[in-house]
Amino acid sequence: MPELPEVETTRRGLAPSLRGRRMVAVQVRQPRLRRPVPPDLGNRVGGKTIQGIERRGKYLLFSLDGGTLIVHLGMSGSLRLVRRATPEKHDHLILSLDDGRHLVLRDPRRFGTVLWWQGPVDEHPLLRDLGVEPLEREFDADFLYRSTRSSRRPIKNLLMDQRLVAGIGNIYANEALFLAGVHPTRPADSLEREECDRLATAIKTVLARAIDEGGTTLRDFVNDRGQPGYFQLTLGVYGRAGQPCPRCHTPIQRLTLGQRATYFCHRCQK
Repeated sequence: MPELPEVETTRRGLAPSLRGRRMVAVQVRQPRLRRPVPPDLGNRVGGKTIQGIERRGKYLLFSLDGGTLIVHLGMSGSLRLVRRATPEKHDHLILSLDDGRHLVLRDPRRFGTVLWWQGPVDEHPLLRDLGVEPLEREFDADFLYRSTRSSRRPIKNLLMDQRLVAGIGNIYANEALFLAGVHPTRPADSLEREECDRLATAIKTVLARAIDEGGTTLRDFVNDRGQPGYFQLTLGVYGRAGQPCPRCHTPIQRLTLGQRATYFCHRCQK
């Protein structure tokens, strides 16, 4: 599933080309995504100008005249800006622009979301309960320490709770915990202040590196130009069960935590 770095990579790639462009036509080729595409989407966004693109957690927010187009890439989705008009099999939404190009949502598994919202965007039901952004100033060691004091949940599960921190998914939770030397099954309230400091720093570091590398491509993700991300080339533990730890050479272990694959080094992570 595209996580924060993949969504931010897409946003950064698209924003300069789309800002100020007008949507002249909207083609919904498959309305049955994870949530139904509004049947009147074309009437609502057709003719409107894209004023900017922001990101909230794993959602892309296209600011238009009088509202916001909310897009989630689901498990396999990508947004690409192309010049061709001939759609391919999994191109479910095509937004034609006034410069002759087309913004195409490709989503083979159809877990994506495209919605129109006319109110304050932070009041949308999908967005209003999202937690802090991990790359913003308010996410720091103090915040993490306060947030863990009353929870016995495994720290990895807590990091992936979108109501606490928006955008951290399975890959980057694994990698940040490895970088910080924190075992993923540790009860959250067992972390000391110094460990929270290491972990908050590790989360910011891992996410920033992943954005610089264009995200992680394990199955389907490509950026706005159809290119894969390369962060997977530097993964420390994720997907490396049985392989030597890059620090101590102990075999990486795997377990299931919160129904998600979890990878760690039992020697380096305590």
